[in-house]
Amino acid sequence: MFALEDAMAKEEKVMVNNRNMNREDKLKALDAALTQIEKAYGKGSVMKLGDSGANMNIETVPTGSISLDIALGLGGVPKGRIIEVYGPESSGKTTVALHMVAEVQKRGGIAGFIDAEHALDPVYAKNIGVDIDNLYISQPDNGEQALEITETMVRSGAVDIVIVDSVAALVPKAEIDGEMGDSHVGLQARLMSQALRKLTAVISKSNCVVIFINQLREKVGVMFGNPETTTGGRALKFYSSVRLDVRRIETLKQGGEVIGNRVRVKVVKNKIAPPFKEAEFDIMFGKGISREGDILDLAAKDNIIEKSGAWFAYNGSKIGQGRENAKQYLADNPDILAEVEEKVRTKYGLAPSHEGLPQREEEPKLLFDEAGGKK
Repeated sequence: MFALEDAMAKEEKVMVNNRNMNREDKLKALDAALTQIEKAYGKGSVMKLGDSGANMNIETVPTGSISLDIALGLGGVPKGRIIEVYGPESSGKTTVALHMVAEVQKRGGIAGFIDAEHALDPVYAKNIGVDIDNLYISQPDNGEQALEITETMVRSGAVDIVIVDSVAALVPKAEIDGEMGDSHVGLQARLMSQALRKLTAVISKSNCVVIFINQLREKVGVMFGNPETTTGGRALKFYSSVRLDVRRIETLKQGGEVIGNRVRVKVVKNKIAPPFKEAEFDIMFGKGISREGDILDLAAKDNIIEKSGAWFAYNGSKIGQGRENAKQYLADNPDILAEVEEKVRTKYGLAPSHEGLPQREEEPKLLFDEAGGKK
């Protein structure tokens, strides 16, 4: 009893002394405390937000869609953060994630794919631009295994992006071992909550992007408001820096044949830029996001490409009647497409498309011509 009173008295005395300290004494005391913290936990454990050591400039990974990069604010999804991509079935969630993988690989990065749904199509992934020969894929048996593999890959520090497809397919081991009709209330939510507590610091330190693809469910008995909810509890909503809601809004047809979907992506949550912005683009079957269509829409909106009735024109020359013909013209003329893209990027303050890509080595200059004479 007396020991407790002595401790409380000492603590009160220290607090009184702190009140009487001037700013110089406080800074000395703080320096001593910071030295002690750095000895115990390593340099950089505590730093000022404005210090050069603190990462003020957030690096981003392009999404493969310029309109989505613009909607996200900084030209892509942030590195070292958790991203959630959700939406109804066949809306384009995995396609959006695979385009991010392709962009990382183009820049020399390493990608991992946790295929909990056991449904990844390698042919489609290759058509999108994914280097499937260098994509590390895991098809885990249960949710615990999937999240352990994710953590180990991220902790290695060598992987730049990991896709988990999907949260709904992360079935807890207890549920797999149990009978078909057994009740397992809140098991998946607890699993996700525990995993994200462990993952979030590791992801930040390794500067890896971890993308969780999620499915939609409906709450029973909701009379007012939106009955839709995502699987896996609430933890992922809190830990995600960016949440993307992917919706199919239109079916694209050509001559009566369905060739793709028009997709709208809403940035529901964004911790690095203003949220609630939207992007629309085409996802073509077997090809992925239509780069030509995306650039054409943005260029027409900003009068980089002129639109008069059904005709599209660039620099006074007509490039096609109707959107599909204009898209085809841009696809057939990559130089003009690249020129228009750079103008769109400049307009919205995005980095040039070649930035971050490995530079080609210059070809050796020929000292002699084909005939053998000196040049």
